[in-house]
Amino acid sequence: MANAATLAVDGMTCASCVGRAERVLRAQAGVQAASVNLAMQSAHVVYDAPATPEDMAAALTRAGYATRAAPRALGDMPVGETGALRRNAVFAMALTLPVFLVEMGGHMLPVLHHLRQSLISDSTLAFAQMLLIGAVLIWPGRGFFTLGLPALMRGAPDMNALVALGAGAAFGISVLVTFGVLDGPIYFETAGVAVTLILFGRLLEARAKGAAGQAIARLAALQPLTAQRVAGDSTVEVPIAGLALGDVIRVRSYERIAADGVVIEGNSSVDTSMLTGEAMPVAIGAGDQVIGGCVNGAGTLTVRISATGASSALARITQMVADAQAVKLPVQDMVDRVALWFVPAVMGAAALTAAVWMLAGAGFGAAMIHAVAVLIIACPCAMGLAVPVSILVGTGRGAQMGILFRGGAALQRLADIDVIAFDKTGTLTLGRPRVVDHLGGPDALALAAGIEAHSTHPLAHAILQHAKERGVAPLVARDVTAIAGQGAQGMIAGAQVQVGSAAMMGNLVGPWAQFAEKSAQLGRGAVFVAQNGALVGAYAVEDSIKPSAPAALAGLRGLNLRLVMMTGDSAAVAQRVGGDLGITDIMAQMMPNDKAIAVAALGPKSAFAGDGINDAPALARAGVGIAMGTGTDIAIEAGDIVLMSGDLNGLARAILLSRAVMRNIRQNLFWAFAYNAALIPVAMGALVPFGGPALSPMLGALAMAASSVFVVGNALRLRRFA
Repeated sequence: MANAATLAVDGMTCASCVGRAERVLRAQAGVQAASVNLAMQSAHVVYDAPATPEDMAAALTRAGYATRAAPRALGDMPVGETGALRRNAVFAMALTLPVFLVEMGGHMLPVLHHLRQSLISDSTLAFAQMLLIGAVLIWPGRGFFTLGLPALMRGAPDMNALVALGAGAAFGISVLVTFGVLDGPIYFETAGVAVTLILFGRLLEARAKGAAGQAIARLAALQPLTAQRVAGDSTVEVPIAGLALGDVIRVRSYERIAADGVVIEGNSSVDTSMLTGEAMPVAIGAGDQVIGGCVNGAGTLTVRISATGASSALARITQMVADAQAVKLPVQDMVDRVALWFVPAVMGAAALTAAVWMLAGAGFGAAMIHAVAVLIIACPCAMGLAVPVSILVGTGRGAQMGILFRGGAALQRLADIDVIAFDKTGTLTLGRPRVVDHLGGPDALALAAGIEAHSTHPLAHAILQHAKERGVAPLVARDVTAIAGQGAQGMIAGAQVQVGSAAMMGNLVGPWAQFAEKSAQLGRGAVFVAQNGALVGAYAVEDSIKPSAPAALAGLRGLNLRLVMMTGDSAAVAQRVGGDLGITDIMAQMMPNDKAIAVAALGPKSAFAGDGINDAPALARAGVGIAMGTGTDIAIEAGDIVLMSGDLNGLARAILLSRAVMRNIRQNLFWAFAYNAALIPVAMGALVPFGGPALSPMLGALAMAASSVFVVGNALRLRRFA
């Protein structure tokens, strides 16, 4: 069985780094698949022996990317050393600004040029500029050289290599002119301004990426640090890590709930908005489940803990968001293939530019400056960030709205769906059916309740609730087994008892047939009870449509989606619910496997929404499986997407969010590629023969930095999605 590992990778700066890091990982013996994420600065690897995470981390480190054989802690966004970036950028600006003002100010205001000439000679000024810009390259800009030049020597040039070559060439030419080896102007300000602008661009990019990745940090921050554990008649404050299953904790007014559990005493309202997106607090009382991280209302609750640590709902949700942000969309593969060869192509274009300009009669210095402009403007940062940063922000925004994506691929597929199929019970209806009619006395009800006590099906809950209301105690049942799509059977006091649908009981006659016919006419479900093969009871159950369903389905129709309902209930029940909701495409009396086959027949652009438990086969076969859930019943493992609140309005929001993310990605990719396609020829000087402008390296550095900031800034707009 294959293993999987997530590695923390530092030092990646552009899309070409992603491709090379993946190539290094895939070259390791035993590695089956590798996916590297620039925005998350991480690598996800599927491997077998003899590969180990430590060996893979060592291979990436040798390739120039410092790597740890462990995932980053949740909430620890790899945004770079913003403090160091800020210091380097400010220091570079302080050293470069005097050089820039002297050179550019003299061009813009002749009086400044004459004043400078009267105060200092050209040779002294050139020497002073060399010292200042040399300090910029040696100190704040040293990373471009210490990372870029080794990458170049390994035959794997990256963004740092382009900047090192560009700034180094401008500085080297100027040094040769300063010492009289070459004739021509000096370009110290070009090297200094380029490095300064790129450093500021990286600083802005790091800050923006930090803002983009706040979703996981916010989720991690929901977990309180301590809890009030009940000990006898008092409480003791203990760390969260000290809680165990079965412990009882006290949750005071307006405190955050420490762990998942079941309320055993007290009444209150709980704000679940940070996990489910539900704006209104939920009324909570004895027997109700609560989720760790949610905020209690005015009442005091006593809670018995049912899940802690990694098994808690909050931990699973946080991990799910992290997984979705770390994976790679199919569209990213195309970007990575282009980026892998992009930097070598840019270096070739820069060499060609220098050669053509020299053949055209330009001096060595002028030709090299055109080449420097090509090197600096073409850094592929925006390409590498275009897709993952949109996924980072989009999945984080989804988590805030109670929409959890298991992976980026599901998000991409959801944007393209054209048909959505629904399970009925618990999805379109409340999933809390109640008994509205019956045949048979208390003895039959006691038998039915005894069997249904072993089931979690909504119909079982209806029978048990009916018994409770009538004061009938369930009999003790043994050897209870479920019969998929029909009911359950077991032994009670030596007799075989069956509880289930009419199909389970065979031919119905007399009052039982009349009861079934009446229930069907009214669109109700019917549950029958047989003892040793003889019918002894029958119960008509009815489920209410979710209040949000009519408006939610109308919204989905507005998105040009075909709506289908699939249910195991009778055709009459299905027609009643479908008629109330305006659904005409109805499939009834379906077993779980029937649903799976029907969903698969709808094609790859289909989605299926169900409760994530009995509908697991259909969820797995759909193009996109959407698990509906509330609280801890989120069935995370069942679907590609989980709607935490169970509110059908979340379906339209999820689809609109996925479309917004994919639209944002297309915008980013267009900008990243169009920017390079438009400006590289300008930097090469292609417009100069036609009277057009040439692009200076300084403007190239500004444009390059702006392109990355634009891509991240555009992705951040998704944070305002509503």
